[in-house]
Amino acid sequence: MGKKASAPAFDILEHSLVPKHELLSESEAEELLKRLNITKQQLPYILVSDPVVKRLGAKVGDIIRITRHSETAGTAVYYRVVWRET
Repeated sequence: MGKKASAPAFDILEHSLVPKHELLSESEAEELLKRLNITKQQLPYILVSDPVVKRLGAKVGDIIRITRHSETAGTAVYYRVVWRET
């Protein structure tokens, strides 16, 4: 018999080492791509199997905003497109 996977004991989005991740709405994603004059394929990717992606319920093609805070650099915002495994 296989071992049954259990739910994590904590919410990964609340962990101190995980920066803030937000799933963009379709309109927010369109505005971002228009503002940057790029396509989704030009964004760095994050795999659909990433634990945070799973927790957010994101699917392939969705865009996630990641906000990191640093005592030395201040606030930095990054965008990633959810990508499938290769």
